[in-house]
Amino acid sequence: MRAAVLRDPGPKKANPLAIEECPVPEPGPGEVLLKVEACGVCRTDLHITMGELKPLRDEVIPGHQIVGHVEKLGGGDGAGRAVGERVGVSWLGGVDGTCLLCRKGRENLCDHPVFTGYTVNGGYAEYAVARADFCTPLPAEPKAMELAPLLCAGIIGFRSLRVAGVERGDRVGLFGFGASAHLTIDVLKAWGCEVYVSSRGESHRQLARERGAAWVGDAVDRPPVPLDCAVTFAPAGDVVIAALASLRKGGVVAINAIHLDRMPEFDYDSLLWGERQLRSVANMTREDARDFIKVAQEIGIKPQTTLFPLEEVNAALNAVYTEKINGAAVVVV
Repeated sequence: MRAAVLRDPGPKKANPLAIEECPVPEPGPGEVLLKVEACGVCRTDLHITMGELKPLRDEVIPGHQIVGHVEKLGGGDGAGRAVGERVGVSWLGGVDGTCLLCRKGRENLCDHPVFTGYTVNGGYAEYAVARADFCTPLPAEPKAMELAPLLCAGIIGFRSLRVAGVERGDRVGLFGFGASAHLTIDVLKAWGCEVYVSSRGESHRQLARERGAAWVGDAVDRPPVPLDCAVTFAPAGDVVIAALASLRKGGVVAINAIHLDRMPEFDYDSLLWGERQLRSVANMTREDARDFIKVAQEIGIKPQTTLFPLEEVNAALNAVYTEKINGAAVVVV
């Protein structure tokens, strides 16, 4: 099979992935072999290829927003999967199921997680192996390019709303408006929320207007009204402070970033006092995945996408890094 392989991550690598011929992997007990249709490109892939997340393998095939069909079952009962079934695979590719947090129903915080495209090979390839019980059933109708961004950008955005405690009719701020936020706003609109967007890049701000934002400003601009809650998508500390400064008393900021830099000092008295809260968003659960895919079908979420063939996966990563595209980048296999 053709696959995009990462061996030497680093911030100055113009083309970190090499397209190579690799053996088709064999699924083990409790796993399935997927024939990949498409795989979305996520900012976490940038953190991996740029070395901002410590490499955990000598080589890895990245990609964790996989849409594919089950080609082969490994040993065991297949966790209810069937050959030919269309499924999705996301960032959280497995948990131990026995640690304290798993037993408390918080598998996203498992002490021994498996991450697709990071600790195990992912979907920038013609075939991928995944744990059968971490495959999410997908509808047959939408094109793969419309489903792939839902599998991380969409799910993690949906979980961010839960972490932020969003209620119907709330005033909600979205700070950063890329692949995740442009899906999250559709959920908020369906819930009758007023959405206020702060984002750098005029094309991102224009997309926010087109998707129904009540107000749009620059990256660290404060909305004209106090917010009930906010989600930050940009991996920058000054954006977190801007979101915190926009809250009413009792409001919550959910930080949707696996890596955060430039967190500045801030004044407790004016920004955090009044029972305002900062919360981080870590991974997602299988329940989040099932619930979001159901919501996405009900309200008809359709991502804005830019497509890249597998051979141009490095160009896809660069487009996300330079923010030269709106919405989501998707690698089509």
